[in-house]
Amino acid sequence: MRARIDELIGECGTDPDSAEGRYIRDLLTTGLKLCTDGRDTGDLKLLTHSLKELRHAMRVFADYEGSRKVSIFGSARTPAGHPDYVAAHDFASMMRAHGWLCITGAGDGIMKAGHEGSGRDAAFGLAIRLPFETTANHVIADDVKLVHFRYFFTRKTMFLSRSDAIVAFPGGFGTLDEVMECLTLVQTGKSSMVPIVLAEGIDSTYWDHWERYVARELLGGGFISPDDTNLFYRAANPAAAAAHVQRFYANYHSSRYVGDDFVIRIKRRLGPDRIAALNDEFSQLCASGGIIQRHAYEVEDEHLELPRIAFTHTRRRYGTVRRLVDRINDYYFADLGTRAP
Repeated sequence: MRARIDELIGECGTDPDSAEGRYIRDLLTTGLKLCTDGRDTGDLKLLTHSLKELRHAMRVFADYEGSRKVSIFGSARTPAGHPDYVAAHDFASMMRAHGWLCITGAGDGIMKAGHEGSGRDAAFGLAIRLPFETTANHVIADDVKLVHFRYFFTRKTMFLSRSDAIVAFPGGFGTLDEVMECLTLVQTGKSSMVPIVLAEGIDSTYWDHWERYVARELLGGGFISPDDTNLFYRAANPAAAAAHVQRFYANYHSSRYVGDDFVIRIKRRLGPDRIAALNDEFSQLCASGGIIQRHAYEVEDEHLELPRIAFTHTRRRYGTVRRLVDRINDYYFADLGTRAP
C-alpha cells in the first residue's frame, strides 16, 4: 500500500521522501484506515468536513503569510454607536495604520466594527454557520477572505494559529470561550506566545468584573499560578491596546522549540550585560544551563538572519516566559534611549 500511496504523492508533484511527503503519506494512510475502523457515517462526516474546512482556510491565509494579523473577539449583539463598538472600530483602524490585518467573525456587533475599522481589503471574516446567523455583514460579504465554518473548533484553530495578537471586547459565552481557550493554549505551551489584550469602550466595567473573578476564584483558589496573570493585558483604551501589541513585537520576532530548547528570535542583539540580567531574573525557566544568545540552530530553516535567545526550558511557567518577552523589549527600548509605547 505504501508504494501505491507514494506513487500518488509523486504524481501530485511532491517528493514522497520529503518532510511534506511523509506528512501527506500519514494523512492518506490515516484516511484509508477508516475503511476498517468501523466508524459510522457521523464520524466520517466530522473528519471529512473538518479537514476540508481547515484546508480551505489555510489556502485563503496562504496569500497573506508575510503580514501580521490580529484577531478581534466580541459580541455579535453590540449595536453600532455603543462605546464598545466605537472602541473596536478605532482599534482596528489603528492596527491597519500600522500595516496589520484584522481577523474577526463575519457577523454584526464587534465583528462588523472590526471590519469597518480595518476596511474590507485588510479584513478576514471567519463565519460560523448558525441557525440564527446566516449571512455575513455587508463589509466582508462575498470577499475572498471570508471563510465559512461548520465547526467551532476548526474556526478557533484558524483564529489562533493565524494570529500574532488577540484582542477581546465584551461579549457573551462565545467571547469568553475564545478568550479562555487562547489563555489555556498559551498557558500550557500548546500555542505560540502572543499578546492577549482585554479592551472595551468608555465607562465599561466588563473586564473589571472578569478580573476580580479571576483573582478571587481562580488565583485565590489556587487554580492558576500568579505568573499566569502575565498572559493577558488590560487596555485602558483602543490606543493602549494598539500600543501594547506593537510593543510586544518591538524586538521580539517569534519563537519555537528545538528539542527541549526554547528559542526566541529577536530583531536586535542584546549586550552581554543584558543576557546576564536575564539569567539573574529568569533562571527558574531553565531546566539546565542558562540563557544564551546565539545564531540559528542547524535544523532551523526560517529567519536564519535573526539572532536568538535560547535556553533549555522546563516547559512550565509560560506566564514567566511572557514576562521574559517584555523584559527583552524593555532592554531594546533602553538601549535605543527611546521611551516604550
